[in-house]
Amino acid sequence: MSRTTGGDYLLGSEEKEALRRMMWRMAEFCGVKLLTYCVMDNHFHMLVRVPSQEKFLRRFDDRDGEEPGAGEERLMGHLSTLYSKAYIKQLRAEIAMMREMGLDDDVVQFLGRYKKRFCDLSLFVKEVKERFSRWYNKKHSRRGTLWMERFKSVLVENGEALQTMAAYIDLNPVRAGLVEDPKDYRFCGYAEAVGGSKRARRGLCRVMGKPLDSWSANGSWYRCWLMIDGEEVQENKTHEVRAKKGMAAETVEKELARGGELSKAEQLRSRVSYFTAGIALGSRGFVDALFHQNRGKFGPQRKRGAKPVAESPKARIENGQQGSEGGDDSCLYVLK
Repeated sequence: MSRTTGGDYLLGSEEKEALRRMMWRMAEFCGVKLLTYCVMDNHFHMLVRVPSQEKFLRRFDDRDGEEPGAGEERLMGHLSTLYSKAYIKQLRAEIAMMREMGLDDDVVQFLGRYKKRFCDLSLFVKEVKERFSRWYNKKHSRRGTLWMERFKSVLVENGEALQTMAAYIDLNPVRAGLVEDPKDYRFCGYAEAVGGSKRARRGLCRVMGKPLDSWSANGSWYRCWLMIDGEEVQENKTHEVRAKKGMAAETVEKELARGGELSKAEQLRSRVSYFTAGIALGSRGFVDALFHQNRGKFGPQRKRGAKPVAESPKARIENGQQGSEGGDDSCLYVLK
């Protein structure tokens, strides 16, 4: 997640669309899987999966039975996802010249400058923000930084934690009171998926842990998840529960009833602040393992890393209105 400088509302519809396109383009180039996203007036969220760089780079190696240089040709093809034909042509000419001079080691180093940009979260976000900033400043005849600070990141476990985070991101415009339904907000991953985008659908299928081509069978399941997580919350008399904008209870019940098996599910009330303030989100075992790996970064008096956030959506759905007994598997935990 990253905010504009000063939190100013700098992103209109045209800017949001440009940033949305930039996210997808850079994700493809960097080898990062963009699962879902949301672009708001003064900030954006991205939920991404970063593959192993070592494994990703193997696709650019020559394979058994191939002509020498086949892997390099695949690399040139990959670079064309970001660079123009003229740029690639010039790149090929420079490589050919180095080889004619017997500088094969220099070619390896030269191409390595491109390869190191793959599967690196920090470089991916940095390039998205820098490239968009150049576009924005040119369009608006301005100078200077566009973003407030370095992006904020949270490590998220697969499964329920990942699905909860995806829902939080797609529900941003609902919580902000901009729309009543996330499908009506053009600049989020869910709306793009509903609109027919294959890449957005594949991203959310990854979130659900389903086959990439199974949106038609599983898209309604994710929508039910959004309905449960996106219901409006009324502040109680003791002020222990803060009010949150969202979808009306009647709308949620109607959608869940139309969704079938989730019609009796109780709403999930998640404490959203943990998602952006924490370091990691997941099961107790997942969070505690990360805590012990980074033990030196926490105070000596701290015994455990995992702190419970809320009962998991899956547990709430399975337990219906009865709730659960609060076992380790029924909660999401945060490291902060």
